[in-house]
Formats: sequence, C-alpha cells, structure tokens
Amino acid sequence: MSGNWSPRREGAGPGLGRDGYRELMARLPTGVTVATTIDQGGRPHGMTASAVASASLDPPLVLVCVDREADFHAAVLGARGFALSVLASDQERLSRRFADDRPDRFDGVAFWPGPGGLPLLDGAAAHVICDSRGAHDAGDHTVFFGLVTAGTTFDRLPLVHYRGGYTTIRGA
Repeated sequence: MSGNWSPRREGAGPGLGRDGYRELMARLPTGVTVATTIDQGGRPHGMTASAVASASLDPPLVLVCVDREADFHAAVLGARGFALSVLASDQERLSRRFADDRPDRFDGVAFWPGPGGLPLLDGAAAHVICDSRGAHDAGDHTVFFGLVTAGTTFDRLPLVHYRGGYTTIRGA
C-alpha cells in the first residue's frame, strides 16, 4: 500500500459523510452504460447507469443499481428483462441525455429492438441482454440482477466516468 493513508486526513474514517463518500467513490473509474427496458405497454424506458458489474460467471449474472426515485425504477421492477448498452467513447451526449430527468429520452435517439423488444442503442461498444433474476434493497437504491442471455461486442473504445467527468481509455 502506498504512503497516502492517514486516519487524520480529511474525509477518512467513519465520519466520512455523504460528500466525502461521493468524493471517495469518484476515484473509482467506471464504464458508462444505458440500461433499458420496456414497460407493460411496450414503451421504452432507459437511464444512464455507472453502477453496473458482473456478479457471477456461472451462471452469467450482471447487476445494475437503480435509485428508487428514478422513473426507470418502476419500469424495471415490473419488467421481465433489461438490456445494457455499454457506451462508446464518442457517446457522452447519450449518457447525459439518459441521465436527465426527461420523459422523451428516446426521441431522436437511434436504437432498435433487441431480443424481447429490449431497446439497444446504436453505436455502443457492447450490448448485454438480460432476463430479470431478482432485486435487493440497498439503501436508497435497488440492486437488480439479470441473467445474461445474449450479448454483442463492437470494436469501439468505452466511455469512462471518473471524478465527476468523462474520459476514455486510449490505446486499449
């Protein structure tokens, strides 16, 4: 471990607080995805998600964390599945669009229906198709688990979120 640890440093320890925790976790670079689903009426819903991870190799499971206040929460809670479009380095605009609280997120956005009608965004670095496999309460979020049933990768560099901004991986 490097010599940066000190219990006296600002933000360290159990009294971290909300802002300190946010600053701490901002040091963890994450891929940027748009999670999508369709509601009972066949309407598409989506949101930008950076709290996405592989949960298991056998069976292949992923997880996505969704704020309970997000409109996507109700849609995915009642859905049979969801998809993840892993955004490419030139798709920051889509990340911002799906992060905004707006009812018309899909207006003017190029996408097509994948398996089960799940919306897949054009130009992504990858698509991951999932059947819903449960949810778990986690503070102000719900962790949704999906069994990966299909996926496609494309030769594109991913968009990365780091310290409150966007970057990419060069030369990967």
